[in-house]
Amino acid sequence: MIVTVRDALNQAMDEEMERDDRVFLMGEEVAQYDGAYKVSRGLWKKYGDKRVIDTPISEAGLRPICEFMTFNFSMQAIDQVINSAAKTYYMSAGLQSVPIVFRGPNGASAGVAAQHSQCFAAWYAHCPGLKVVSPWNSEDAKGLLKSAIREDNPVVFLENELMYGVPFELTEESQSKDFTIPIGKAKIERQGNHVTMVSHSRFVGHCLDAAAVLAKEGIECEVINLRTIRPMDVECIETSVMKTNHLVTVEGGWPQFGVGAEICARIMEGPAFNYLDAPVTRVTGVDIPMPYAKILEDHSLPQIKDIIFSVKKTLNV
Repeated sequence: MIVTVRDALNQAMDEEMERDDRVFLMGEEVAQYDGAYKVSRGLWKKYGDKRVIDTPISEAGLRPICEFMTFNFSMQAIDQVINSAAKTYYMSAGLQSVPIVFRGPNGASAGVAAQHSQCFAAWYAHCPGLKVVSPWNSEDAKGLLKSAIREDNPVVFLENELMYGVPFELTEESQSKDFTIPIGKAKIERQGNHVTMVSHSRFVGHCLDAAAVLAKEGIECEVINLRTIRPMDVECIETSVMKTNHLVTVEGGWPQFGVGAEICARIMEGPAFNYLDAPVTRVTGVDIPMPYAKILEDHSLPQIKDIIFSVKKTLNV
């Protein structure tokens, strides 16, 4: 069955709202308008004003899904996310859980310039008390969102606007209402033995495209889809590096203090460091605010050719 990422997210929310009447959705234009990106399409008609709410609200004992029209706008709520949601369980000595999902598009879209193009994966993953999820395909989107909704701790769920309309094959298992993907587990999307590529969200697809090109030249890449940024599945990355002896990280965010930087540190501090035959290479967005012009935007984000170049550089070929 072919399902777009948008519809997979919609199915996940619908199934969890049907399963648990404490689950509700709130955010900008999520009700009558069906959501800015139509991810919440049909939910207001099905569940009504009390469970699909256009006005921000706080209700103890419920399990809200809070949609940001873009995570760039989450800066308006960062005090509530970081200082309230992330710390309440710890500061209450485990007496008060905060089962809330903050979800919406993250990272660069197309032609929306600097104020709408940041990747917040590293920002939120920096904060203990939050779980940070970054799905790539429809299976990720559905299985991880259902797990996030059932989670008793706050989850920042980072989608990508450019992926909403992309169709993917959904297995019969993942179409089940009971299907979930555990938070904190990465997935090997392609097996290989020459170099490990680690990415999340939209750029997993770029890595797979680059790996297909490199395979024609005899270079077999192992592609890891992180799925979760915090907690990070470092064991999966280490096991792969011990096999391939080379590592390239790929992300759309800025390089300084980014997800790739964290992976580099964890590999250097752990047992896989001794297996590396070359330094870890990072492929990231350019360290500037996002330009508006398309040609400059393209040069500011990792392209398939950039990944191929970095892999060959790492392998010294």
